[in-house]
Amino acid sequence: MDKLFMETGWVSLNKKGEELCGDRVEIRPQKANGDFTMVLADGLGSGVKANILSTLTSKILGTMIDSDVPIEDCVETIAATLPVCKVRGVAYATFTILKVHQGEITLVQYDNPDVIIIRDGKHFDYPKQEKVMSGKKIYETHMPIQLGDVFIAMSDGVIHAGVGQSLNFGWERKNVVEYVDTHFNRQMSARAVAGLISDACNDLYMGLPGDDTTVAVLRIRERMQVSLMIGPPVNPADDEKVMQLFFNGEGKTVVCGGTTSTIAAKYLHTKVQTKIDYLDPEIPPIGYIDGVDLCTEGVLTMKRVVEYAKKYIDTSGAVREWVGRRDGASLICQMLFEEATDVRLFVGRAMNPAHQNPDMPIDLSIKLRLMEDLHLYLGKMGKRVQISYY
Repeated sequence: MDKLFMETGWVSLNKKGEELCGDRVEIRPQKANGDFTMVLADGLGSGVKANILSTLTSKILGTMIDSDVPIEDCVETIAATLPVCKVRGVAYATFTILKVHQGEITLVQYDNPDVIIIRDGKHFDYPKQEKVMSGKKIYETHMPIQLGDVFIAMSDGVIHAGVGQSLNFGWERKNVVEYVDTHFNRQMSARAVAGLISDACNDLYMGLPGDDTTVAVLRIRERMQVSLMIGPPVNPADDEKVMQLFFNGEGKTVVCGGTTSTIAAKYLHTKVQTKIDYLDPEIPPIGYIDGVDLCTEGVLTMKRVVEYAKKYIDTSGAVREWVGRRDGASLICQMLFEEATDVRLFVGRAMNPAHQNPDMPIDLSIKLRLMEDLHLYLGKMGKRVQISYY
Protein backbone atom coordinates (compact mmCIF):
# COMPACT_ATOMS: atom_id res chain seq x y z
CA MET A 1 0.00 0.00 0.00
CA ASP A 2 2.92 2.37 0.54
CA LYS A 3 3.53 2.41 -3.23
CA LEU A 4 -0.10 3.21 -4.04
CA PHE A 5 -1.37 6.77 -4.18
CA MET A 6 -4.97 7.87 -3.74
CA GLU A 7 -5.24 10.51 -6.45
CA THR A 8 -8.32 12.70 -6.23
CA GLY A 9 -9.97 15.31 -8.38
CA TRP A 10 -13.34 17.00 -8.29
CA VAL A 11 -15.27 19.65 -10.14
CA SER A 12 -18.43 21.49 -9.08
CA LEU A 13 -20.88 23.49 -11.17
CA ASN A 14 -23.01 25.95 -9.23
CA LYS A 15 -26.72 26.13 -9.96
CA LYS A 16 -27.43 29.08 -12.22
CA GLY A 17 -27.73 32.30 -10.24
CA GLU A 18 -26.05 30.90 -7.11
CA GLU A 19 -22.68 32.08 -5.80
CA LEU A 20 -22.29 29.10 -3.46
CA CYS A 21 -22.47 25.42 -4.32
CA GLY A 22 -24.84 23.18 -2.37
CA ASP A 23 -22.47 20.21 -2.81
CA ARG A 24 -19.33 19.68 -0.79
CA VAL A 25 -16.35 17.33 -1.13
CA GLU A 26 -14.28 16.57 1.97
CA ILE A 27 -10.96 14.81 1.41
CA ARG A 28 -8.81 13.63 4.31
CA PRO A 29 -5.07 13.37 3.50
CA GLN A 30 -3.80 9.88 2.80
CA LYS A 31 -2.14 8.43 5.89
CA ALA A 32 1.26 6.76 6.00
CA ASN A 33 -0.43 3.33 6.18
CA GLY A 34 -2.43 4.08 3.02
CA ASP A 35 -5.76 4.85 4.73
CA PHE A 36 -7.83 7.44 2.90
CA THR A 37 -11.27 9.05 3.23
CA MET A 38 -13.38 11.07 0.79
CA VAL A 39 -16.97 12.28 1.32
CA LEU A 40 -19.33 13.90 -1.18
CA ALA A 41 -22.37 15.56 0.42
CA ASP A 42 -25.32 17.16 -1.37
CA GLY A 43 -27.34 19.65 0.68
CA LEU A 44 -31.08 20.01 0.21
CA GLY A 45 -31.99 22.81 -2.16
CA SER A 46 -29.33 25.27 -3.26
CA GLY A 47 -27.50 28.39 -2.20
CA VAL A 48 -26.35 29.29 1.30
CA LYS A 49 -28.59 26.82 3.14
CA ALA A 50 -27.53 23.86 1.00
CA ASN A 51 -23.91 24.90 1.25
CA ILE A 52 -24.03 24.94 5.06
CA LEU A 53 -25.82 21.59 5.23
CA SER A 54 -23.43 19.85 2.85
CA THR A 55 -20.42 21.37 4.62
CA LEU A 56 -21.62 20.14 8.02
CA THR A 57 -22.40 16.69 6.65
CA SER A 58 -19.11 16.23 4.83
CA LYS A 59 -17.01 17.59 7.71
CA ILE A 60 -18.72 15.44 10.35
CA LEU A 61 -18.61 12.27 8.26
CA GLY A 62 -15.07 12.89 7.04
CA THR A 63 -13.73 13.44 10.54
CA MET A 64 -15.52 10.44 12.04
CA ILE A 65 -14.80 7.99 9.22
CA ASP A 66 -11.16 9.06 9.12
CA SER A 67 -10.99 8.33 12.86
CA ASP A 68 -12.32 4.78 12.22
CA VAL A 69 -15.67 5.40 13.92
CA PRO A 70 -18.16 2.67 12.87
CA ILE A 71 -20.39 3.74 10.00
CA GLU A 72 -23.53 3.11 12.08
CA ASP A 73 -22.38 5.69 14.62
CA CYS A 74 -21.52 8.15 11.87
CA VAL A 75 -24.96 7.86 10.26
CA GLU A 76 -26.63 8.13 13.67
CA THR A 77 -24.72 11.35 14.35
CA ILE A 78 -25.77 12.81 11.01
CA ALA A 79 -29.39 11.74 11.57
CA ALA A 80 -29.40 13.46 14.96
CA THR A 81 -27.64 16.58 13.66
CA LEU A 82 -29.52 17.05 10.40
CA PRO A 83 -33.15 15.89 10.79
CA VAL A 84 -35.52 15.08 7.96
CA CYS A 85 -37.26 18.04 6.31
CA LYS A 86 -40.85 18.20 7.63
CA VAL A 87 -42.17 19.74 4.42
CA ARG A 88 -40.60 17.45 1.83
CA GLY A 89 -40.09 14.37 4.01
CA VAL A 90 -36.53 13.95 2.74
CA ALA A 91 -33.14 14.28 4.38
CA TYR A 92 -31.44 17.63 4.56
CA ALA A 93 -28.29 16.14 3.01
CA THR A 94 -27.38 13.03 1.04
CA PHE A 95 -23.88 11.61 0.96
CA THR A 96 -21.38 9.21 -0.55
CA ILE A 97 -18.42 7.92 1.47
CA LEU A 98 -15.27 6.28 0.08
CA LYS A 99 -12.96 4.80 2.70
CA VAL A 100 -9.75 2.90 1.87
CA HIS A 101 -8.29 0.72 4.62
CA GLN A 102 -5.72 -2.09 4.37
CA GLY A 103 -6.14 -2.54 0.64
CA GLU A 104 -9.95 -2.58 0.72
CA ILE A 105 -12.43 0.14 -0.14
CA THR A 106 -15.73 0.68 1.63
CA LEU A 107 -18.48 2.57 -0.22
CA VAL A 108 -21.35 3.97 1.82
CA GLN A 109 -24.08 5.54 -0.29
CA TYR A 110 -27.19 7.40 0.77
CA ASP A 111 -29.54 8.84 -1.89
CA ASN A 112 -26.77 10.04 -4.21
CA PRO A 113 -26.39 8.45 -7.66
CA ASP A 114 -24.52 5.15 -7.39
CA VAL A 115 -20.75 5.36 -7.61
CA ILE A 116 -19.34 4.32 -10.98
CA ILE A 117 -16.28 2.06 -10.81
CA ILE A 118 -13.83 1.78 -13.70
CA ARG A 119 -11.64 -1.34 -13.57
CA ASP A 120 -9.31 -2.47 -16.36
CA GLY A 121 -10.47 0.48 -18.43
CA LYS A 122 -14.22 -0.30 -18.36
CA HIS A 123 -17.07 0.11 -15.89
CA PHE A 124 -17.31 -2.61 -13.27
CA ASP A 125 -20.56 -3.83 -11.71
CA TYR A 126 -20.16 -4.27 -7.97
CA PRO A 127 -22.33 -5.75 -5.22
CA LYS A 128 -24.23 -3.55 -2.76
CA GLN A 129 -25.72 -4.50 0.58
CA GLU A 130 -28.80 -2.63 1.76
CA LYS A 131 -28.92 -1.63 5.42
CA VAL A 132 -31.24 0.55 7.47
CA MET A 133 -29.41 2.87 9.84
CA SER A 134 -31.26 5.45 11.93
CA GLY A 135 -34.22 5.09 9.63
CA LYS A 136 -32.16 5.72 6.51
CA LYS A 137 -31.71 3.20 3.70
CA ILE A 138 -27.95 2.92 3.24
CA TYR A 139 -26.08 0.89 0.61
CA GLU A 140 -22.71 -0.49 1.62
CA THR A 141 -19.99 -2.15 -0.46
CA HIS A 142 -16.69 -3.74 0.58
CA MET A 143 -14.16 -4.82 -2.03
CA PRO A 144 -10.37 -5.03 -2.55
CA ILE A 145 -8.85 -2.20 -4.59
CA GLN A 146 -6.66 -2.76 -7.64
CA LEU A 147 -4.02 -0.60 -9.27
CA GLY A 148 -5.76 1.53 -11.89
CA ASP A 149 -9.21 1.46 -10.28
CA VAL A 150 -11.24 4.66 -10.69
CA PHE A 151 -14.20 5.49 -8.43
CA ILE A 152 -16.59 8.22 -9.61
CA ALA A 153 -18.97 9.77 -7.05
CA MET A 154 -21.67 12.19 -8.19
CA SER A 155 -24.36 14.48 -6.86
CA ASP A 156 -27.80 14.22 -8.45
CA GLY A 157 -27.08 17.28 -10.57
CA VAL A 158 -25.23 14.91 -12.89
CA ILE A 159 -28.20 12.65 -13.63
CA HIS A 160 -30.53 15.67 -13.82
CA ALA A 161 -28.39 17.32 -16.52
CA GLY A 162 -30.46 18.39 -19.49
CA VAL A 163 -33.91 17.81 -17.93
CA GLY A 164 -36.42 19.94 -19.84
CA GLN A 165 -33.61 21.32 -22.01
CA SER A 166 -31.54 19.02 -24.20
CA LEU A 167 -33.04 15.82 -22.71
CA ASN A 168 -36.53 14.85 -21.57
CA PHE A 169 -35.56 12.71 -18.60
CA GLY A 170 -32.04 13.89 -17.80
CA TRP A 171 -28.72 12.15 -18.20
CA GLU A 172 -29.43 8.84 -16.50
CA ARG A 173 -26.68 6.91 -14.75
CA LYS A 174 -26.55 4.32 -17.54
CA ASN A 175 -25.88 7.15 -19.99
CA VAL A 176 -23.06 8.46 -17.80
CA VAL A 177 -21.58 4.95 -17.72
CA GLU A 178 -21.75 4.69 -21.52
CA TYR A 179 -20.15 8.12 -21.89
CA VAL A 180 -17.30 7.23 -19.54
CA ASP A 181 -16.72 3.88 -21.26
CA THR A 182 -16.46 5.68 -24.58
CA HIS A 183 -14.20 8.58 -23.55
CA PHE A 184 -12.10 7.24 -20.67
CA ASN A 185 -8.46 6.33 -21.11
CA ARG A 186 -6.12 4.94 -18.46
CA GLN A 187 -3.73 7.89 -18.62
CA MET A 188 -6.40 10.34 -17.46
CA SER A 189 -5.89 11.85 -14.03
CA ALA A 190 -8.68 11.90 -11.46
CA ARG A 191 -9.20 15.59 -12.14
CA ALA A 192 -9.37 14.97 -15.89
CA VAL A 193 -12.08 12.32 -15.39
CA ALA A 194 -14.08 14.69 -13.18
CA GLY A 195 -13.67 17.41 -15.80
CA LEU A 196 -14.74 15.06 -18.59
CA ILE A 197 -18.07 14.33 -16.91
CA SER A 198 -18.73 17.84 -15.58
CA ASP A 199 -18.02 19.38 -19.00
CA ALA A 200 -20.59 17.03 -20.54
CA CYS A 201 -23.10 18.01 -17.83
CA ASN A 202 -22.48 21.70 -18.48
CA ASP A 203 -23.10 21.15 -22.19
CA LEU A 204 -26.37 19.33 -21.45
CA TYR A 205 -27.39 22.21 -19.17
CA MET A 206 -26.46 24.57 -22.04
CA GLY A 207 -24.16 26.43 -19.69
CA LEU A 208 -26.95 27.16 -17.20
CA PRO A 209 -26.96 24.32 -14.62
CA GLY A 210 -30.41 23.69 -13.19
CA ASP A 211 -28.89 22.09 -10.09
CA ASP A 212 -25.61 22.04 -8.21
CA THR A 213 -23.52 19.42 -9.99
CA THR A 214 -20.43 17.76 -8.54
CA VAL A 215 -18.21 14.93 -9.72
CA ALA A 216 -15.57 13.61 -7.30
CA VAL A 217 -13.08 10.99 -8.47
CA LEU A 218 -10.66 8.67 -6.70
CA ARG A 219 -7.99 6.98 -8.83
CA ILE A 220 -5.68 4.26 -7.48
CA ARG A 221 -2.25 4.77 -9.00
CA GLU A 222 1.43 4.22 -8.36
CA ARG A 223 3.50 6.92 -6.73
CA MET A 224 5.60 9.11 -9.00
CA GLN A 225 8.18 11.59 -7.72
CA VAL A 226 9.19 14.71 -9.63
CA SER A 227 12.13 16.84 -8.43
CA LEU A 228 12.31 20.47 -9.57
CA MET A 229 15.27 22.80 -9.04
CA ILE A 230 15.32 26.55 -9.64
CA GLY A 231 18.25 28.83 -8.89
CA PRO A 232 21.79 28.04 -7.73
CA PRO A 233 22.80 27.80 -4.04
CA VAL A 234 23.93 30.93 -2.20
CA ASN A 235 27.34 29.37 -1.64
CA PRO A 236 28.92 28.06 -4.88
CA ALA A 237 30.83 25.54 -2.76
CA ASP A 238 27.48 23.79 -2.18
CA ASP A 239 26.80 23.21 -5.88
CA GLU A 240 28.11 19.65 -5.91
CA LYS A 241 26.31 18.65 -2.70
CA VAL A 242 22.96 20.08 -3.82
CA MET A 243 23.21 18.47 -7.26
CA GLN A 244 23.98 15.15 -5.65
CA LEU A 245 20.88 15.40 -3.45
CA PHE A 246 18.79 16.44 -6.44
CA PHE A 247 19.87 13.67 -8.82
CA ASN A 248 19.94 10.94 -6.17
CA GLY A 249 16.16 11.01 -5.92
CA GLU A 250 13.79 8.74 -7.82
CA GLY A 251 11.47 9.75 -10.64
CA LYS A 252 11.72 12.66 -13.07
CA THR A 253 13.80 15.84 -12.88
CA VAL A 254 13.11 19.43 -13.93
CA VAL A 255 15.83 22.11 -13.95
CA CYS A 256 14.77 25.76 -14.27
CA GLY A 257 17.03 28.72 -15.00
CA GLY A 258 20.10 29.31 -17.13
CA THR A 259 22.68 29.32 -14.35
CA THR A 260 21.07 26.32 -12.67
CA SER A 261 21.06 24.42 -15.98
CA THR A 262 24.74 25.13 -16.51
CA ILE A 263 25.60 23.84 -13.03
CA ALA A 264 23.46 20.73 -13.60
CA ALA A 265 25.07 20.03 -16.98
CA LYS A 266 28.53 20.39 -15.47
CA TYR A 267 27.61 17.92 -12.71
CA LEU A 268 26.40 15.44 -15.35
CA HIS A 269 29.51 16.02 -17.51
CA THR A 270 27.52 17.29 -20.46
CA LYS A 271 26.31 20.58 -21.95
CA VAL A 272 23.06 22.49 -22.25
CA GLN A 273 21.55 22.49 -25.72
CA THR A 274 19.08 25.22 -26.56
CA LYS A 275 16.55 25.74 -29.32
CA ILE A 276 15.32 29.23 -30.20
CA ASP A 277 11.77 28.01 -30.65
CA TYR A 278 9.17 30.28 -29.05
CA LEU A 279 6.08 28.08 -28.84
CA ASP A 280 4.54 30.79 -26.64
CA PRO A 281 5.81 34.36 -27.20
CA GLU A 282 5.68 35.04 -23.44
CA ILE A 283 7.56 31.89 -22.40
CA PRO A 284 11.29 31.45 -23.17
CA PRO A 285 12.28 28.30 -25.11
CA ILE A 286 13.22 25.09 -23.33
CA GLY A 287 16.68 23.54 -23.30
CA TYR A 288 18.01 19.99 -23.31
CA ILE A 289 20.42 18.28 -20.92
CA ASP A 290 21.26 14.58 -21.15
CA GLY A 291 20.10 13.04 -17.87
CA VAL A 292 17.44 15.72 -17.17
CA ASP A 293 13.80 15.18 -18.15
CA LEU A 294 12.98 18.87 -18.64
CA CYS A 295 15.11 22.02 -18.77
CA THR A 296 13.46 25.45 -18.86
CA GLU A 297 14.04 29.13 -18.18
CA GLY A 298 13.49 30.20 -14.57
CA VAL A 299 11.31 32.95 -13.14
CA LEU A 300 9.24 33.91 -16.20
CA THR A 301 8.36 30.28 -16.84
CA MET A 302 7.64 29.62 -13.17
CA LYS A 303 5.35 32.66 -13.00
CA ARG A 304 3.15 31.09 -15.68
CA VAL A 305 3.25 27.71 -13.90
CA VAL A 306 1.99 29.31 -10.68
CA GLU A 307 -0.79 31.09 -12.60
CA TYR A 308 -1.88 27.76 -14.07
CA ALA A 309 -1.67 26.09 -10.65
CA LYS A 310 -3.97 28.69 -9.13
CA LYS A 311 -6.53 28.14 -11.89
CA TYR A 312 -6.20 24.37 -11.58
CA ILE A 313 -7.28 24.31 -7.92
CA ASP A 314 -10.26 26.54 -8.68
CA THR A 315 -12.99 23.90 -8.64
CA SER A 316 -15.48 26.07 -10.49
CA GLY A 317 -14.25 24.56 -13.74
CA ALA A 318 -11.91 22.06 -15.31
CA VAL A 319 -9.98 24.44 -17.58
CA ARG A 320 -6.55 23.00 -18.36
CA GLU A 321 -5.19 25.18 -21.15
CA TRP A 322 -1.70 23.73 -20.68
CA VAL A 323 -2.71 20.21 -21.73
CA GLY A 324 -1.05 19.17 -24.98
CA ARG A 325 1.06 22.32 -25.27
CA ARG A 326 4.85 22.04 -25.58
CA ASP A 327 6.16 25.29 -24.08
CA GLY A 328 8.22 25.06 -20.88
CA ALA A 329 5.49 26.17 -18.49
CA SER A 330 2.92 23.76 -19.92
CA LEU A 331 5.36 20.84 -19.81
CA ILE A 332 6.12 21.58 -16.14
CA CYS A 333 2.38 21.66 -15.40
CA GLN A 334 1.84 18.32 -17.08
CA MET A 335 4.60 16.75 -14.99
CA LEU A 336 3.66 18.36 -11.65
CA PHE A 337 -0.13 18.43 -11.85
CA GLU A 338 -0.89 15.22 -13.76
CA GLU A 339 2.07 12.86 -13.38
CA ALA A 340 3.53 13.64 -9.96
CA THR A 341 2.23 12.34 -6.64
CA ASP A 342 5.32 13.45 -4.69
CA VAL A 343 7.23 16.65 -5.44
CA ARG A 344 10.63 17.82 -4.21
CA LEU A 345 11.34 21.54 -4.73
CA PHE A 346 14.98 22.69 -4.57
CA VAL A 347 15.15 26.49 -4.35
CA GLY A 348 18.47 28.29 -4.67
CA ARG A 349 18.76 31.69 -3.01
CA ALA A 350 21.73 33.08 -4.94
CA MET A 351 21.17 36.42 -6.65
CA ASN A 352 21.22 36.10 -10.43
CA PRO A 353 23.38 38.88 -11.99
CA ALA A 354 21.16 38.83 -15.08
CA HIS A 355 18.19 39.84 -12.94
CA GLN A 356 19.90 43.03 -11.85
CA ASN A 357 19.38 44.50 -15.31
CA PRO A 358 17.32 47.70 -14.79
CA ASP A 359 15.35 46.84 -17.95
CA MET A 360 14.15 43.55 -16.40
CA PRO A 361 14.47 43.71 -12.61
CA ILE A 362 13.55 40.45 -10.89
CA ASP A 363 13.94 40.54 -7.14
CA LEU A 364 14.98 37.34 -5.33
CA SER A 365 11.86 37.69 -3.19
CA ILE A 366 9.71 37.26 -6.31
CA LYS A 367 11.24 33.86 -7.03
CA LEU A 368 10.90 32.77 -3.41
CA ARG A 369 7.26 33.88 -3.32
CA LEU A 370 6.52 32.01 -6.54
CA MET A 371 7.96 28.82 -5.10
CA GLU A 372 6.06 29.24 -1.83
CA ASP A 373 2.85 29.68 -3.82
CA LEU A 374 3.64 26.62 -5.93
CA HIS A 375 4.31 24.63 -2.75
CA LEU A 376 0.92 25.71 -1.40
CA TYR A 377 -1.03 24.94 -4.58
CA LEU A 378 0.58 21.53 -5.08
CA GLY A 379 -0.36 20.67 -1.49
CA LYS A 380 -3.97 21.65 -2.23
CA MET A 381 -3.88 19.26 -5.20
CA GLY A 382 -3.15 16.45 -2.77
CA LYS A 383 0.55 16.09 -3.59
CA ARG A 384 3.18 15.30 -0.99
CA VAL A 385 5.50 18.28 -1.29
CA GLN A 386 8.91 18.91 0.21
CA ILE A 387 10.64 22.27 -0.29
CA SER A 388 14.31 22.93 0.50
CA TYR A 389 16.25 26.19 0.30
CA TYR A 390 19.98 26.43 -0.43
